[in-house]
Amino acid sequence: MRLAAGCAVVAVLLVTPSLHAQAPSDRLTLNDYLEWESVQSPQLSPDGERIVFGRRWVDKLNDRFESSVWVMEADGSRPRALIIDGSSPLWSPDGSRIAYTASGQPSGQQIFVKYVDVDGPATQVTRTTESPSDLVWSLDGSALAFRMRVPANAGWKVEGQVSQFRPKDAKWTEAPRVVEKLSYRRDRVGFTADGYMHIFIVPADGGTPRQVTSGDFDHGAPSFTPDGRTLIFSGGPRTEDAEYAWRESDVYAVDIGTGVIRQLTTRSGPDNNPVVSPDGRMIAYTGYDMTTDTWVDSRLHVMNIDGTGSRVLTESLDRSPNPLEWAPDNSGIYFTVQDRGSQNLYFASTRGDVREVTRGAHMLSVTDISRNGIAVGTLSAPDLPGDIVTFDVRRPDAMRQITNVNADVLMGKRLGAVEEIWYTSADGLEIQGWIVKPPDFTAARKYPLMLSIHGGPHSMYNVGFNFGWQEHAANGYIVLYTNPRGSTGYGSAFGNAIKNAYPGKDYDDLMAGVDAVIATGYIDTDNMFVYGCSGGGVLTSWIVGQTDRFAAASANCPVTNWLSFVGTTDGATWYRNFERYPWEDPAEHLRRSPLMYVGNVKTPTMLMTGVNDLRTPMPQTEEYYQALKVLKVPTAMVRFNDEWHGTSSKPSNFIRTQLYLRDWFTKHSRPTATTTDATN
Repeated sequence: MRLAAGCAVVAVLLVTPSLHAQAPSDRLTLNDYLEWESVQSPQLSPDGERIVFGRRWVDKLNDRFESSVWVMEADGSRPRALIIDGSSPLWSPDGSRIAYTASGQPSGQQIFVKYVDVDGPATQVTRTTESPSDLVWSLDGSALAFRMRVPANAGWKVEGQVSQFRPKDAKWTEAPRVVEKLSYRRDRVGFTADGYMHIFIVPADGGTPRQVTSGDFDHGAPSFTPDGRTLIFSGGPRTEDAEYAWRESDVYAVDIGTGVIRQLTTRSGPDNNPVVSPDGRMIAYTGYDMTTDTWVDSRLHVMNIDGTGSRVLTESLDRSPNPLEWAPDNSGIYFTVQDRGSQNLYFASTRGDVREVTRGAHMLSVTDISRNGIAVGTLSAPDLPGDIVTFDVRRPDAMRQITNVNADVLMGKRLGAVEEIWYTSADGLEIQGWIVKPPDFTAARKYPLMLSIHGGPHSMYNVGFNFGWQEHAANGYIVLYTNPRGSTGYGSAFGNAIKNAYPGKDYDDLMAGVDAVIATGYIDTDNMFVYGCSGGGVLTSWIVGQTDRFAAASANCPVTNWLSFVGTTDGATWYRNFERYPWEDPAEHLRRSPLMYVGNVKTPTMLMTGVNDLRTPMPQTEEYYQALKVLKVPTAMVRFNDEWHGTSSKPSNFIRTQLYLRDWFTKHSRPTATTTDATN
């Protein structure tokens, strides 16, 4: 049949997203992930001439991430590997040495020190049975302070008595683990009932570490006073019932010689992150007054070195400052602030004047500032993976990127455009979100949608580069991610809006975001999918109990039953996220549990959780999975081996997470009739 010129042709196409379609060579692929690198914690040498930094890469054969220590000139020239195996490098005060942690003897992480301009191996400074962390140099470079777990004496004599009954050469069952602490385990750590975090000091040229703090208490990261005689740290109350203290911490000083500890702050509420000024006269720290709000932004405080004269510097800034770094001239404190999906550097003078130093839609982490005001850090943006940048804090607009560690991987690759959106939700609340589009996006086509939900629930999706979303977009999906109420970076009231109401109106915020993207006209509304981990898993399992608008869902590492969760997660503080204890009145726990709405679920819903997860333990997944199976709702439970909370700490498991998501969504995608107009 021959058509006349100018006649419109209407063609009906069946369009479904396909996991197995061959991605064009100019797209980001999962194979690229195995070549991906990242830079970590750049530090300027004291003379400002060189930068040392960590460079993380994928060990494909052993399925793990490794880190090397690199050094380069301050302008980014002459980058070279200094230490093949090592991380968290720190310059000594005179710039002659670098301290770092690496695998050592007898096991685990150990402290090493290397002379930068001297050939030969580094010196292993510690040989401890536990792994040191939070290293800091003394100002004269003679010593290093660090934190390390110290086993506690349980005081039980049973096993000694049991041994008298054991026949010679008998192979008896291993002794039980005795737990008496309120919070006795922690995700990615395991059981913590066996000890407490203490502060140690060790000679920088090697020797026996000496424990400085004492008592059955946990101690925070140390900060030296300039004279090297005192360490400042934060910690919980030093009382008999300290483990029951909630949101209570103070700043302390410990005399290195005598071990005598003095409490410097006394208010009701948390005081943390103390940093001593260069002249040793003041301490900067963060904190806030006690509240039952689920989220409150911290304030920056300063006080005299003896704890007197405390005052707030950021009363007008409704954002949390962190981390803190004193200006070299003692005039104030630099810190970064997360705000509406971005992160920038701020400065607060000791007089209380607060100003923004940098601006921009990016994630800037400043890790060091030299004596002459040169800052170094890492910066990431929607189309820029994290790299090292430097700038003068007096002229921040002249920021320079001095590394490009993934240029080889991204060469010839087309990334998906990231578009910021704002939309109105319930109560007229304005919500921020972003859309990641496929590299070949055209508004004339219809695309399947992935709604990605962050965890926390108090956290912030941001404008930093995200490999996972870009790889989904490269496979033809529109990815939507938003910051619903409860998110950080929008002030205390916004963050606390989900108090005793989670899940709740954050669901409305997410659905309004989906509606806003649908209104663009390029979404295939028959093929919309939703997923999230942790708090995102909570909301995903809640969503499928409230609506059938999604073709499939994946609730990853979720909480599905608050009644069983509060007593099995890695800490007792979740009991305080409800008006009453569940044995007094379980109504709120049940009302807010996705499991109570599972009878409404029609959406095919997969669950993915790490088998070692202590934050949202596997039984939360199993409860929901069993309920879905009983109801004959299409489901699958994917149990990730060698994973704590989350499913992506191993390179292979990141790849699996991406593929299982798309395989599930492809399996439950719906054929869609679309029309295209052609004129000839």
